[in-house]
Amino acid sequence: MPVLSHSTDGALATIVLDNPPQNRLAREFTDELSEAVDAVTRSEARAVLLRAEGPDFSYGGDFLPWVGADRHILRADFDRAMAVVNQFEQLPVPVLAAVQGLCFGGGFELALRADIIIASESARFGHPEQSLGIVTLLGGIYRVAERAGRARAFEWALTSEQVPATVMAEAGVVNRVVPDEVLQTEAEGFARRIAAGPTQAHSVHKALLRAWATGGIPAADQHMFDLAVPLFETEDVKEGLVSAAAALREGRPRPALAFKGR
Repeated sequence: MPVLSHSTDGALATIVLDNPPQNRLAREFTDELSEAVDAVTRSEARAVLLRAEGPDFSYGGDFLPWVGADRHILRADFDRAMAVVNQFEQLPVPVLAAVQGLCFGGGFELALRADIIIASESARFGHPEQSLGIVTLLGGIYRVAERAGRARAFEWALTSEQVPATVMAEAGVVNRVVPDEVLQTEAEGFARRIAAGPTQAHSVHKALLRAWATGGIPAADQHMFDLAVPLFETEDVKEGLVSAAAALREGRPRPALAFKGR
């Protein structure tokens, strides 16, 4: 039975965890997410919204098949899952996650692959792995550390506590916290606004942040102009510069552009 669905509506692609009530990341999840990433890559989507059906975002991975499993098979499955969620993380367009209820384990690690996380007031986040004697297998602990710092990342991995969305926002893991009843409309509205923006510039910013995350400011500086200068050949920048220059000469406000994403 499918555990994930995806669709594209104009410039916005949506990926949905659709295995309620727990939205466990079963073995089928890896292949289905890979198909969704391929579909987004081939589409005209300029932003992606990740959301979940049901009261909870995800309880995490389906660990029942791990009981008594051969470690070589486990390693192959984990390698495949890591490769696919990394492909999701590396999509060149902005990715936004809308999180409600419990967001635990692999579900939390999936949400951390998004560029922006909008959470409902009732959302709780955490790493349950230590209760099984294992670790955050999809890189959750160090992705939390990238956003919130080493100390908090280690504490949360040690305790498996359910951390409220407001605390995650204060720590820099979550971008916004909104009332439960407006989560989906707020998240979709924000995603559509981003999808209507300067898509290629968004992609460059995302690539620069990735370079910074792996090599710090020197690495990002090294990539800056290889990535940024080609933007001046895009339709969006050409139109933007001409319209801004005309507005400046005529002493009027700069007009809002209808970006084409090219």
